[in-house]
Amino acid sequence: MQLDFFPSRTLTLYMARMFVSRIVAMLAVLVLVLMALDLLGKTGEILAVPGNGQEEILTYVGLRIPQLIQSFMPYSVLLATLITLVTLNQNSEVVSMKAAGLSAHQVLAPLLLTAALVSAASFAFNERVVTRATATLKAWEGNDYGPVPQDSGERSNVYLTDGSNILMAKRLLGSGDAMRMEGVTWYRRDPQGMLSEQLKAERARFAAPGWRLENVEGFDVATAASRESDDIVVGEGLTIEQIELDKVDADAMSFFELSESIDAYEAAGRRTSELRAKWWHKISGPLAAFLMPLLGSVAAFGLARSGALLLRAILGMALGFAYFVVDNAALAMGSFGGYPPFLAAWSPFFLFLLIGETVLIRTEE
Repeated sequence: MQLDFFPSRTLTLYMARMFVSRIVAMLAVLVLVLMALDLLGKTGEILAVPGNGQEEILTYVGLRIPQLIQSFMPYSVLLATLITLVTLNQNSEVVSMKAAGLSAHQVLAPLLLTAALVSAASFAFNERVVTRATATLKAWEGNDYGPVPQDSGERSNVYLTDGSNILMAKRLLGSGDAMRMEGVTWYRRDPQGMLSEQLKAERARFAAPGWRLENVEGFDVATAASRESDDIVVGEGLTIEQIELDKVDADAMSFFELSESIDAYEAAGRRTSELRAKWWHKISGPLAAFLMPLLGSVAAFGLARSGALLLRAILGMALGFAYFVVDNAALAMGSFGGYPPFLAAWSPFFLFLLIGETVLIRTEE
């Protein structure tokens, strides 16, 4: 048996079933609690729109749950790992396995295999369900939970730059020369990069070149004076083609769609480090579930009667949560260009893989 990576078939299935049941239970609890908390803040906004009712609330729940599953699947695997291993340890089952000649890695093998399958399922779920739900929910939120026209190409909270100047819009609709913006704010900056003027407009349309702001309220920073005007053209350097490229939302695109968008950005000479980091993270993110049994394995070894089992479980939980903190920090650094995209997405995974192996070997006895 020592020459096989997995223990017996019976033991493998027994541990896998135990692990899966706890993953499902933990995920259900987390999603249920977080969805209830989310609804406390969102229900009022949804029902504030005339005509919205229970059906729209259920629609929001249906669109939000996939995002919660994506975010908290690794947490569920971590908690399920700790519960499973603590239970096995308390019942002296781990001692029995080791007495039968199994190594620490053989004891963990069924959990690692199950976690690898969960990672693969998470990747498929993210690609087929989460990206579509995210795109639909963002368009709905951008329309203040009102009806969203079909095939409108709507985007919310658009941020565009024209040199040192910034154009922001709450909504962007349409395509080509018919493209328009609503809830527009134009920030003009001086050569030193300081804000010199702010213009707010109800809407903006393409003026070829530039964007024509309608019903403008202006504010001059130097004189602190306000003014109003009918139409003003700004952002003459912002073309339709540039804005079409800026439509890329990594969270709402699948792995292969995002790959095509990155190629288009690079062909246009645009910066792609943020998109490339998120592209890599679409693979490394689901693989976080594979790490959790290794990081939580410290709870499996050591005699339960020694009194250190609770301390070991806390250590396993701390290692798991430390991974998520480092992963988010590295991804943020990659978005700002502080880390290369590949390093930003994969360094936390390999770092904690080595940490998990080290802790497992050091604490097995």
